[in-house]
Amino acid sequence: MVVLVVATTSDAASATPAAAFLAMPGWAPGPTIPDGVESFGNGGEVRLLRHARGIVEEDDLDLRWEAATGERVTEVVLLSRHTAVSNRPALTVHPIGVPHLREGVDVPPQGGRPGWAALPNPRIGPWLRLLRRIAADRGLVPEFEITLEGTHHGPVTNTPTLFVEIGSTEEYWGRQDAADAVALLLWKGLGLGEEESVGNWHGNGEKVLLGIGGGHYAPRHMDIVTKDGVWVGHLLSGYSLPMEEPKQPNGKNVADVGGMWKHSIKVSYEATKAAFPGGEIIAHIDQNGPKGGGPRASSLGERSFKGWQKNAITSYLQELSIRVGKPNDFF
Repeated sequence: MVVLVVATTSDAASATPAAAFLAMPGWAPGPTIPDGVESFGNGGEVRLLRHARGIVEEDDLDLRWEAATGERVTEVVLLSRHTAVSNRPALTVHPIGVPHLREGVDVPPQGGRPGWAALPNPRIGPWLRLLRRIAADRGLVPEFEITLEGTHHGPVTNTPTLFVEIGSTEEYWGRQDAADAVALLLWKGLGLGEEESVGNWHGNGEKVLLGIGGGHYAPRHMDIVTKDGVWVGHLLSGYSLPMEEPKQPNGKNVADVGGMWKHSIKVSYEATKAAFPGGEIIAHIDQNGPKGGGPRASSLGERSFKGWQKNAITSYLQELSIRVGKPNDFF
């Protein structure tokens, strides 16, 4: 059983931390699998895969590795650049998927399969907290923001997955100090040093946050996740919850509200539950909800929920028997 760390030489924010990771002790060349994917091994459980294409373009690398080597993949970690309108330097961690897109209609702009959500890697919460400590110790804070992102983009994977990204402009993508921090996160997080790995899920009934609503950087979910012991599943930002306002003034029931929001919640919950066997999945709703859109179409974003949206979401969560929690419920 192995962990795959995946990097691309076409992206400095991926290649530079991968090189820093490979500069650490214990690596040996591994096999090159079809389509020019080279590999390196460290110990019995960690493999670094490197290719030359876009990081979101290489679907099913976990299955392809298993087919080529016979090694079963237990999780995937992908290294990538992050872009933001603010241009602020950042180190980010997030789950992946495009559950809000319609199969046969929408084309994912950054990989993935419409309507799909990957299994979220249980390390997301613990690694965010570890990354915050590493960045602070290395003097990257407050210049760099250390944050979660909402669930978005591909590639398609079949095992628990997370992204670690350096942002947000070319000036920072190749920053050696940021790359070294990511490499140390991988080293410590995967237990390649003297300490145990960080973020191993044991399934002892712990609580897992399923984020619903809010902006892309999930600030109100972050308020909870930065506390020790909190586990993180999918984080559905506003754009992942497209809702169509009912035409009838009184039509505010779940069945009256169209759009992909229900599918997005359902598949993200199911993926989170599968990734955390034995855990209690609790939804945390960011009350800062709807943003933009016309009178018939809206998505949950930066402003407060409209009543019909909040009611529809909470009613649907009840239908799925998903508990809605307040911050104190996660501790």
